[in-house]
Amino acid sequence: MAGEAAPPRQAFGGRELGLRVLSGIVLAALVVAGLVLGGWPFAGIWLAAGIVGAAEWIGMSRTGPRRALLGIVALTLAALVVCLEEALPLAWGLGILALGSLLCLALARTGPGRLRALGALLGGAVIALVPPALRDTPEIGILGPAWMFAVVWSTDVVAYFTGRTFGGPKLMPAVSPKKTWSGALGGLAGAVLAGTALVVLARAQGWSPLAQTSLALVALVSAAASVLSQAGDLLESALKRHYGVKDSGRSIPGHGGVMDRLDGFFAVALLAGLYLVAHRLAA
Repeated sequence: MAGEAAPPRQAFGGRELGLRVLSGIVLAALVVAGLVLGGWPFAGIWLAAGIVGAAEWIGMSRTGPRRALLGIVALTLAALVVCLEEALPLAWGLGILALGSLLCLALARTGPGRLRALGALLGGAVIALVPPALRDTPEIGILGPAWMFAVVWSTDVVAYFTGRTFGGPKLMPAVSPKKTWSGALGGLAGAVLAGTALVVLARAQGWSPLAQTSLALVALVSAAASVLSQAGDLLESALKRHYGVKDSGRSIPGHGGVMDRLDGFFAVALLAGLYLVAHRLAA
């Protein structure tokens, strides 16, 4: 009605924020519990995340035949995780990945579809394999995935609140209209503090030999990982705009789908995976 006062703007999202926080706490508790337990409980969480994320990508990109492709991706990822957790020869894992890749390429209906299908498998493999592989490596142990969580989560949370509080110039308005430079810089600072603080704690508690890394190097790598995390977020936003969808899925209340929640984590997992490969080659 005319003259009626507009409702006050809710600075931090109101009910939407409450739903995001609640589902975020539940997911974080599940992931941290799996991290502490290690082994199959932790690997199972990331296998499920890899399969669901791949399914969302196949659906969002309209890559067919969907069910057949998802079946191949799910079976391939499950077999790869078995190879990892049972410490089977590397050649087995490479053979399984090659077979799954060939089947995806053979089933997809078009040239671009073949690339998207292969992307579903390889992207799912990064999510399913990197966190448990880090956790299972004695020289890295619990610190590796814990550092990833600290950097990515602090980037997301601090960027959200600093962006909503300070506003200012937009980061990439054509891709993600709500993201600001203040949020990006706040997330970067939060990641550096969180990543460095975690390594200091790990060093004091003797969690991992990796904790003896120079703190200056830890801060630098944490900053790089934060930038990668935010770049992954923006890339997924661009993909959603390209395919005309708001969320990748509906599996996480308040967050959308697994891809929406793990877009930044995926980019950091790529960095961690490269480190893991270099570490094993050096060994």
